Amino acid sequence: MGSPLPLPQVRISEVGPRDGLQSVKATMATADKLRWIDALHAAGVREIEVASFVPARLLPQMADAAEVVRHAATLPGLTVMALVPNRKGAQAALEAGVHKLTMPVSASVAHSLANVRKTPTEMVAQVHAISELRRAIAPHVRLEAGISTAFGCTLQGLVPEDEVIRLAAQCVEAGAEEVGLSDTVGYANPAQVRRLFRRLRAEIGRHAGAAHMHNTRGLGIANCLAAWDEGVRTFDASLGGLGGCPYAPGASGNVVTEDLVFMFEAMGIATGIDIDKLVAARAPLMAGLPGEPVYGMTAEAGLPKGFVPSSFAIP
Repeated sequence: MGSPLPLPQVRISEVGPRDGLQSVKATMATADKLRWIDALHAAGVREIEVASFVPARLLPQMADAAEVVRHAATLPGLTVMALVPNRKGAQAALEAGVHKLTMPVSASVAHSLANVRKTPTEMVAQVHAISELRRAIAPHVRLEAGISTAFGCTLQGLVPEDEVIRLAAQCVEAGAEEVGLSDTVGYANPAQVRRLFRRLRAEIGRHAGAAHMHNTRGLGIANCLAAWDEGVRTFDASLGGLGGCPYAPGASGNVVTEDLVFMFEAMGIATGIDIDKLVAARAPLMAGLPGEPVYGMTAEAGLPKGFVPSSFAIP
């Protein structure tokens, strides 16, 4: 009898400590952030976007970014990510010890100006500058561009798909190793997700990256499944569904990490994450943000009787 076939696997990239915290009015204490990140790591999460390197006057929630990165980098096997909007932020993130930089490159001119005060073309130039900086001082660090508002924008409305794909190709040419698509305002539907990720893969091949979906209109999980169908294997999500973009009106509700992990594990697709420990990681989140609403059907309903996660089968 031959060896069993390996299980299909996905990477769940937790973005709550960055995308989640930048979207709430309260500022979580650094000690609470570190406890939350530790709990996520203990649950088996192996990629976490822990901070964004932006001016503290604009986002006081991220004033401790360097300290948070330094702590997260001590956790074994964890890929520590940080969002950087410009070269100055990238330099600070690299000095703090990040493993991966992510850059927001919006396909909507209106959103790009509101979010980072630069046009999409100017952001592609920033991708190139940061790629050169990274190559000079930290060549082991990976660079990812996330195409924000790829499926539509509350400020601009329609975002042409040709523009999304053109921008993705420009980011690769500028030095990004991965380019993902973000449904920043929850406009996407599964048919659109399949079509755009299919076009993305046809255009940039192995550089096609993560799906970052929002559940604003209840389609977040369905859109993730559509992206899986098109070959996407990395998915951003936020514990308790925390987060959204503060510079895009109506942008709320990241996909809930707990629900996304449950869906994949129930389908026989391994995440490497212990769902019970993941649900337990909600405790330090809620302790650090008392009164902040958190969401998620899996945490509320519990696991089905007799449920055996697929990740238990990983050697």
